[in-house]
Amino acid sequence: MGDIKVMLVDDNAELRRAMKSALDHQEGMLVTAECGNGLEAIEMLDKTSIDVVVLDIIMPQMDGYSFMEEMNRLALEHPPQIIVVSALGRDDFIMRAVDLGARYYMVKPIETSALAARIREVCGRGVLLPEPGRLSPMSHTPTMDEKLAGLFLTIGIPAHIKGYAFLREAVKMVVENPDIINRITKELYPGIGKRFNTSASKVERAIRHAIEVAWSRGRIDTLNKAFGCKVATKEDKPTNGEFIAMLSDKFRLEQQSA
Repeated sequence: MGDIKVMLVDDNAELRRAMKSALDHQEGMLVTAECGNGLEAIEMLDKTSIDVVVLDIIMPQMDGYSFMEEMNRLALEHPPQIIVVSALGRDDFIMRAVDLGARYYMVKPIETSALAARIREVCGRGVLLPEPGRLSPMSHTPTMDEKLAGLFLTIGIPAHIKGYAFLREAVKMVVENPDIINRITKELYPGIGKRFNTSASKVERAIRHAIEVAWSRGRIDTLNKAFGCKVATKEDKPTNGEFIAMLSDKFRLEQQSA
């Protein structure tokens, strides 16, 4: 019986390295592929034999849910088993992953020994105890990018539209420099445009489109729940500046209280 071939799909390169180091020390287990997003992972399925995919949910270009949907559409003869490892632990996120075919959903931070055990289990290899001293907990504190991505996902802003990246960058810039929100057209939009090699007007339109997509999907209750109070209604869609300021205030206060 050959090694269990594992593919790691997570945009956090440091976390991938930690998982690979731990799993490669396991007898009969080998990390044969690493990908930073779901799109790269879909392409990798055509190139490499994979038994288990260890999958994050929040990633750029193609998130974990979209990866599972696309993999299901491919109707592979021998599809890999899916183990989700995510910082998002909400029940509805977990149920959606299970509905799409995930065998396990593990919430970060995780013990690498537990991950190795789950990999063996989904491959029918039983559960082996970790070698003493070889494995350690994989501690992970969600970054602002991950927190924003989780919020965008819950309120219905998909990762593949341009406004997603522009909006995330806008919030981070305002958290770092709150006064820039008062110069949104003269500094904020041009600053984002420079980073993404596009025009300020395209940045403004893309962010407006992202907000419109969220409001059209009707997940405003989720946004209010995230803030702990009623900050928006379906009938009262915020402007770009209002939405950016609202998110920035939330994350700046979180940083101050951390």
